[in-house]
Amino acid sequence: MNGLRIAETFAPDEHIVVYPGDCLDLLKTVPKGSIQLVVTSPPYNIGKEYEKRLDLKQYLAQQEKVIEQSVRALSPSGSICWQVGNFVDKGAIIPLDTVLYPIFSKFGLAMRNRIIWHFEHGLHCGRRFSGRYETIVWFTKTDDYVFHLDPVRVPQKYPGKKHFKGPKAGQYSGNPLGKNPGDLWVIPNVKSNHVEKTDHPCQFPVELIERLVLSMTNEGDWVLDPFLGTGTSIIAAIRHGRRGAGAEVAPNYLELAKDRIEREMAGTLKTRPMDQPVYDPVQAGNKLTVSPWDKQDKEMTLFPGDPE
Repeated sequence: MNGLRIAETFAPDEHIVVYPGDCLDLLKTVPKGSIQLVVTSPPYNIGKEYEKRLDLKQYLAQQEKVIEQSVRALSPSGSICWQVGNFVDKGAIIPLDTVLYPIFSKFGLAMRNRIIWHFEHGLHCGRRFSGRYETIVWFTKTDDYVFHLDPVRVPQKYPGKKHFKGPKAGQYSGNPLGKNPGDLWVIPNVKSNHVEKTDHPCQFPVELIERLVLSMTNEGDWVLDPFLGTGTSIIAAIRHGRRGAGAEVAPNYLELAKDRIEREMAGTLKTRPMDQPVYDPVQAGNKLTVSPWDKQDKEMTLFPGDPE
């Protein structure tokens, strides 16, 4: 990626833009209809260090302004992917995709999928079941939208399966390139020893965005992330010959994003490969999968000092 630079202001002839400020200020400089994919994981309004917790109505009003400008900047054949979790209020959850849907609909967008992103790690809840998924709501501006299935196909469950009757009897029934990944994506989240882990508490994995970039854009297209965070969306874009833009207000994450993008351009950024299977500790022979409570050679208690 020799010759590429990180610009701070948007221009159609740039390839990488990292705007140091509010996303609304960036979006206002983007020409109408010039972005092929808007993809982001906005603050969930749960009081993280990089966000100011707002009343839910205020939060939705703020999101509406960003969505409105994103729709203006979006190409007629473009897509918007909004990755969100839950708003938690006094222990009760409100799925943010459900309350954001009317806003997207208001601006004439059509939902194509509600993708469930499932992962295994996160906070453990004591008064409800622990959350282990988030959603990506995918909207398009028109019915004539870009969608490429082949680059994101996954291995067939039964690649040797054949038609057993009819004119195709004896022929393989599956697509040799793999199957449609469906709308339930099992991708590890960036926690603890994940190769992509940084100081950001809610970083999403590069492979998650790669799948969206490859399926919803063409080479040379613009991918824009209004809430850039650590630069993941731009990394996924430029890795596959697209252009990437984003805005970030937090100075520490801004510098982190620039550093990661520069390492991607240099070919030194370590990420989890798209085709890598999810780690199975039992299959790997991890000794921690052997339950100590199954041992019969001595009595065990959950915690030292527990009464008999």
